[in-house]
Amino acid sequence: MSTQHGDPGHGDSPAAWTAVIVMLLGIAAGTVFFFLDMPVLVWACAGVVVVGMLLGWILSKAGFGVNGPRYTPKTHD
Repeated sequence: MSTQHGDPGHGDSPAAWTAVIVMLLGIAAGTVFFFLDMPVLVWACAGVVVVGMLLGWILSKAGFGVNGPRYTPKTHD
């Protein structure tokens, strides 16, 4: 298996990690509320997932994405 040193990181950035964590929390909580038959909270969690997507986009535009000026890639040596 070869490693490419010019690889942009496949979204391994603060913007991507923040978006994924927020969306995972929303999905996990939504699943619990669906099981407990609480539809209002299921829809609230769906809103959290949308907020996670927006948060990732906003952080990316603020420079915390893979190609942003505030992103410093980690070396995996």
